[in-house]
Amino acid sequence: MEGPGESPGPQPPHPEDHRIRDGDFVVLKREDVFKAVQVQRRKKITFEKQWFYLDNIIGHSYGTTFEVTNGGSLQPKKKKEEPTSETKEAGTDNRNIIDDGKSQKLTQDDIKALKDKGIKGEEIVQQLIENSTTFRDKTEFAQDKYIKKKKKKYEAIITVVKPSTRILSIMYYAREPGKINHMRYDTLAQMLTLGNIRAGNKMIVMETCAGLVLGAMMERMGGFGSIIQLYPGGGPVRAATACFGFPKSFLSGLYEFPLNKVDSLLNGTFSAEMLSSEPKDSASVEESNGTLEEKQTSEQENEDSVAEAQESHHPQEQETMEIVSQDPEYKEPKERGSKKDYIQEKQRRQEEQRKRHLEAAALLSERNADGLIVASRFHPTPLLLSLLDFVAPSRPFVVYCQYKEPLLECYTKLRERGGVINLRLSETWLRNYQVLPDRSHPKLLMSGGGGYLLSGFTVAMDNLKADPSLKSNASTLELHKSEEPAAKKRKCPESDS
Repeated sequence: MEGPGESPGPQPPHPEDHRIRDGDFVVLKREDVFKAVQVQRRKKITFEKQWFYLDNIIGHSYGTTFEVTNGGSLQPKKKKEEPTSETKEAGTDNRNIIDDGKSQKLTQDDIKALKDKGIKGEEIVQQLIENSTTFRDKTEFAQDKYIKKKKKKYEAIITVVKPSTRILSIMYYAREPGKINHMRYDTLAQMLTLGNIRAGNKMIVMETCAGLVLGAMMERMGGFGSIIQLYPGGGPVRAATACFGFPKSFLSGLYEFPLNKVDSLLNGTFSAEMLSSEPKDSASVEESNGTLEEKQTSEQENEDSVAEAQESHHPQEQETMEIVSQDPEYKEPKERGSKKDYIQEKQRRQEEQRKRHLEAAALLSERNADGLIVASRFHPTPLLLSLLDFVAPSRPFVVYCQYKEPLLECYTKLRERGGVINLRLSETWLRNYQVLPDRSHPKLLMSGGGGYLLSGFTVAMDNLKADPSLKSNASTLELHKSEEPAAKKRKCPESDS
């Protein structure tokens, strides 16, 4: 039974959720390269030196593979059965093959002419094989490697997959690791496990990882429970959170609270007037059509956005992730009508943001959070020592840092402070393996490190240890405990006699 003031929980997935719709966020995959985009009609997308439109993917299922054709159109790729009866002609070794650049009869002009005629990449690869004088002398493994290399160059095959924590974390770590503080995907998985993230929890998160950690928590909680995000600066950054494409029901349990007001909340001096005294142009995160519009006003965040805009104008470089999370209804004051309407709309949004801040303050004031996650570029010690007061006893907390030394200092401060148990500082080691017939081996390139984690559990604070004035009472208690066994020993002989 739902109370009159309670909002209904997230609805079960619709049968059509597995199909791509206009406005959905998807991830484009080509080999091991990913890119997150929003599906919009007649919007030109550039990915891996290929440009195309996403109009034709609407209505297809996630996981469908498409091929880029002339005019930037995407067509579903049909699976062709490879003939198994024919045996490949291959050599025994590659010792007699000389790489002098003369083994290929087709020139670059010939290949360009084939592309201009509209010949597909699969046919171009086949002609390259037929015009190679050394292909038949290569070993079977070398032939497969040659075909794979040419297909990657000439075949424009793109798979559209549904965004998830694993895919987005791999994408960010491979292409823009600095935005997520070089957090590796296996480290993020351990954070979710050690933090006991599950549906119905009341979690606190402080992160500067473009919203990736927040999105991972929201995905695991499934829209049930509440998350209070503490943010520095003008407003929370949720670029990666928007890539998940969560429905509006997920956003009802998401709250944000400025980090600079935490001290006043702990001291009991926080009031609603403190929020109203904030500057009028403070950033607001708007919820519209299931997306999050980010407006950043701090200087550092503005510099990041300018850098991203400059990178997107260079097609020869590897393009950055394109995240379309803007409100389509937002226009300039002249286009929307009078300036007065624009000001009223802005004031209305600021009032909604103020109400959400007050709700977050009320939740934090209860000091019964089920867990704490910290993954920021700031020093973790002052953050953790202040935020632990909002967590209930016997609850987990996890702190991520790219370097070990700040967590060592945090570990020492926690041991001196008390109120925590099972402190553990760990680092994970990850190595990928190539698994293929007769050639399975560890990959030559691997990441040097995925960061460090400090985890533990909160317990009820020992008042004797917390208050130094009670040390005399503590010594008295210890004295009574030491005298108690002696008194019992004196009673034993008297009872026997």
